[in-house]
Amino acid sequence: WGFPYVELAAIFVGIIMVIVGISLIHASKKMSIQVSDDGARRLKRIGFLFNMVFIAEGLLIGIAIAICNLINQTDLIPGVIAIIVGIHFLPLASLFQIKVYYATGVLLCLLALITWLIVPDIVMVGEHQILAPLSLLGFGCALILWTTGLTLWLGIKNSSRTIADEE
Repeated sequence: WGFPYVELAAIFVGIIMVIVGISLIHASKKMSIQVSDDGARRLKRIGFLFNMVFIAEGLLIGIAIAICNLINQTDLIPGVIAIIVGIHFLPLASLFQIKVYYATGVLLCLLALITWLIVPDIVMVGEHQILAPLSLLGFGCALILWTTGLTLWLGIKNSSRTIADEE
């Protein structure tokens, strides 16, 4: 049901993300690479903390999956992962001074909680049975993360234009 439209939409968004990624790589090559000693220390600290956040996220996801499997509650895994990913955006927001990460983190956590508390397990659309929590969580998380990526990309494109105009 929905074939091939959902797949085509995912491929289209994937192609856009690759194009955006390539444009960000090109924009980053135009940036200055000169860093003071203090700046180099700060970047090293940011890199270390960034790695710690991602290690913690990976470990927590692995532990959560193991626990959900042990207690035979595998249906909780997507929501738990959404909450862990949402929480991981909060220290990154502070670390990188990117305010949109706060909204991303909170929205991912709220989406998972709302899905657990309000959304029925199965919804019928015509003759089709839809696993509503999984569908809402999957599409909702994708929309939140795509919006975050687009917001960051537009902000970087605008600031790179401003820098180019000043030169």
